[in-house]
Amino acid sequence: MPKIKYIEHNGKEHEVDVAVGLSVMEGAVKNLIPGIDADCGGACACATCHVYVQAPWLEKLPPKSDMEETMLDFAQELEPNSRLSCQIKVTPELDGLVVKTPKSQH
Repeated sequence: MPKIKYIEHNGKEHEVDVAVGLSVMEGAVKNLIPGIDADCGGACACATCHVYVQAPWLEKLPPKSDMEETMLDFAQELEPNSRLSCQIKVTPELDGLVVKTPKSQH
């Protein structure tokens, strides 16, 4: 299983195995990672799974959909590397992915 590293806004790291096919958000919820609430359950209908994707991983992800762009407009502390973790499907190529949660979600 690919390892995903979740970093809280305060620097605390959580590295967990996430099954291929799950979303980065589902991996966080299943492993009780703080800062990813996923209020809509992964339906891309809120922005409570907002993360910052660390370089060089951002370039390895598929582009944002129009729906994700719209939902990110509701996120606080938006940055150029902001993504919704419910929209990032875990693949073997994402082994080692690093995401950070914004302070506003803690």
